[in-house]
Amino acid sequence: MRKQNSDFSAAFVSEAGNQLKNSDYFGFVELDEYACYVIADGITDLPGTESARLAIETVILHFQENPSMSGRRMRRLIAEADKALNGRDSYKRQEASLTVILTDYRSFRYGYLGNTRMRMYRGGQVFRQTEDMSLAQEFVEQEKVAKDALQEHEERNNLYAYLGQGGAKPRISKKIKLLDTDIITLYTRGIWENLDEAELDDVFSEAGNEVQDSLDDVEELLLSKQPQNLENYTFAAIFINKVYSDPAKAKKRKKIIIFSILAVVLVIAVVCICIFLHQRRLRRISDMNFYFTNTVEYINTGNFVRAKEECGKAEELAVKLKDNEMRGRLQEYLFVIETVLLADENFAAGSYGEAQNYYKNALDRARYADFIGETYMEDKLDKIADYLSVMDYIALGDMLLEKAEYEKAEGHYLAAKKLASASHYTEGTEAAMSALEKLYTQWAEAEAASQQLASEQAEKEVAAAELTANGDKACLERDFAGAEVYYTMALTKYQELGDIANEQYIQQKLDSVAAKAAEEAEKRKTAENLEWQGMQAQGNGDYWSAKSFYLQAKKLYLELGSDTDVERLANLAEQMDALTGAG
Repeated sequence: MRKQNSDFSAAFVSEAGNQLKNSDYFGFVELDEYACYVIADGITDLPGTESARLAIETVILHFQENPSMSGRRMRRLIAEADKALNGRDSYKRQEASLTVILTDYRSFRYGYLGNTRMRMYRGGQVFRQTEDMSLAQEFVEQEKVAKDALQEHEERNNLYAYLGQGGAKPRISKKIKLLDTDIITLYTRGIWENLDEAELDDVFSEAGNEVQDSLDDVEELLLSKQPQNLENYTFAAIFINKVYSDPAKAKKRKKIIIFSILAVVLVIAVVCICIFLHQRRLRRISDMNFYFTNTVEYINTGNFVRAKEECGKAEELAVKLKDNEMRGRLQEYLFVIETVLLADENFAAGSYGEAQNYYKNALDRARYADFIGETYMEDKLDKIADYLSVMDYIALGDMLLEKAEYEKAEGHYLAAKKLASASHYTEGTEAAMSALEKLYTQWAEAEAASQQLASEQAEKEVAAAELTANGDKACLERDFAGAEVYYTMALTKYQELGDIANEQYIQQKLDSVAAKAAEEAEKRKTAENLEWQGMQAQGNGDYWSAKSFYLQAKKLYLELGSDTDVERLANLAEQMDALTGAG
C-alpha cells in the first residue's frame, strides 16, 4: 500500500574497471510496506566465492522473511550476512564491506561495516553521510591526515571492522524522516578513490528527476579521469520523488492534539494540586514552627498558660503533617507545661509541699523536652525553699516563745521576717510580724515573773530549739547526717525537759531525715549506675548514649548538691560532644 502511494526510483551502475572480475554487488527489493537497498564491495574473494553477492543475497532473503526497519532488525540482517561470509569451513572465509538501507517509504535507517559509502542529499546539499571504518579515517578524525587526502592514503583500505570478520559491530543510524526530492547514493571504493566528494556533490546539486541521467554523469566523470588502475566500481542512487503520506494522518494528528491537550490539562491539574498540597504543607510547617517558637517564648517569659495553647496548636499541625518526631517532642513539652501549671496552682494556693513535688517532677521530665523552663522551675523551687524556711523559722520561734526563750524566738522571727521580705513572701512577712507582736507582748508579761527559773528552763529549751534549728539548717543544706546528729541531741534535750510534744516533733524530723538520707543514698546509687553505663557506652563508641547517661547522672548529682561530681560529669559530657562533633 505504501509503495503504490509513493515514488522511489532506484538505479545503479556496476563495472569491473581494469580488473578481470567485478567483486562489487548491488541489490534491492521493494515490498508493499518496506524496501531494502544493499551495496557490497568484496575484499578478499577466494576462487569459487563471491562475498559481495552472498552478503547481499543473505540480507535481502532474511529481510523478505520479516520486513522491518527497526534498529534491531538492521543489526540482525548484518549479523546474518556476517555469519554467511564466515562459513563453516575456515578456508572459505570471505570478507566484504557492506551498506544497508531500510525504509518504510516515509523514513529510512542505514547500517554499515567497512568502507562502502552512503551519501544523502536534501535540497542539493549533503544531509547525511557515513564514515569509513578504516585506519586512515581515524587519522582524519585525529587531524593527522587531511580529509581530502583520505582517498589516496595507504591505510584507506586497512579496515578495523568489516563483514566476515565475525562479531564486528556495525554502525546503525537512528530513523531519519524522508522528504520529497531527497536523494540517497551508495558507492564503493572504485568511485571514492577516484572522485572526491565535491565532484559528486556538484552532480547531485543539479540533478533532475531522472536517476539514470545522474548515474551517467557520475560514470562519465569517473572515466574522463582515465585512472591507470581503476578498481571495480559501483554507484547506486535512490531518488525519492514522492514520500508516502498516510491518509489518516490528519485524523491521527487531531486525536494526538486532543489527547495531548487533555494530557497537558491533566498534568497542569495534577501539578496545580501538587503545588497546592505542597504550599499547604509548607504553610502548615511554617505555622507549626511559628506556634512552637511562641511556645518557647512564652515559657521563657513564664507564661505557661499561653505556652500550653500555642503548644497544643503546634501539636495539632504535627498530627496533620504526620510528623511523628515533632509530635513526640511537643507531647513532652505539653507534659512539662501541664505539670508546671499544676505546680503553679498549688503554689498560688499556698500548698508549697505539693507545688514543690510538681516542680521537681516537671524539672526531672524537662530533660526530655530540651530542658525548657528550667530556670523558672528552679526559681520557684528556691522560693518554696525560702517560704518553707520562713515557716520553719516562725515555727522555731513559736517553740522558743512557748519556752519563754524570747530573745531566741525574736531572732528566729526576725530571720523569718528578713527572709520573707527578701523573697517577697507577703504572707510570711505578715506571719513573722504577727509572731513578733505576740512575742513582745508575752515577753513583757514574763519579765515580771521569776527570771532565774524561766531563764534556766528557757536555756534548756533554747538549746534544744537551736539544735533543732541547726538540724533544720543542716537539712536545708542537705547535710542529713549532721541533721540527724542535731535532731538526736535535740531529742535528748526534750526528753530531759520532759517535753513529749517536741520529742514527737523531733522524732518526726528524725524519721524524715532518715527517709531523705535513704532517698539521697538511692539517688546517689542511681547516679553512680548512670555514670557507669555512660562509661560502658563510651567504651563501645556510642558517644551519644554516653552523653545522655552522663547528663542524667549530672542532674542527680546536681540535686544531691555534689558540686565536684557535677563538674566531673559536665566535663565527661563535653568530651562526648567533642567526640561526636556536636556543638
